Amino acid sequence: MAQWFNTVDKDRSGQIDAKELQKALVNGNWSNFSEEACIMMIDMFDQRKCGEITVNEFGALYAFINQWKGTFEALDQDKSGLIDSNEFTQALQQMGYRFSPTFISNLLAKYSPRERRITLDVFIVACVQIKRLTESFRRRDTQMNGQATLGYEDFVGIAMGAHK
Repeated sequence: MAQWFNTVDKDRSGQIDAKELQKALVNGNWSNFSEEACIMMIDMFDQRKCGEITVNEFGALYAFINQWKGTFEALDQDKSGLIDSNEFTQALQQMGYRFSPTFISNLLAKYSPRERRITLDVFIVACVQIKRLTESFRRRDTQMNGQATLGYEDFVGIAMGAHK
């Protein structure tokens, strides 16, 4: 792990930032991970909240990515490095989410307007965001009936990731 970390740490700072991580991570179709995905993952594992991760934090991030990669590869039946609407729906259902076909279609259109198929990095970003938003919603759904009342500022804070 330390050897790979040192290879990724191009500036030899002893830490990896999102740009360095982006150059090191490749999707199944050989495209690099998006900057959005790398920033999100650095933020998730950056315990000091400085925008960079250490070798130990990198180890946790690496395990996290491999877990998602295993799920993704199991769904990617044709081994194209992309998952389609049906495969994405199946993944979300396995995670306990039940979304309408229209919602799934809109989500795929957001990330891939032409192909409507997503890469591993987009899959990770979408799943992590759905999980974060679901957890925020559940905290506000005090009656556990699938409805919550929230103010505009709270809504914007949740959507932007500023509120829990």
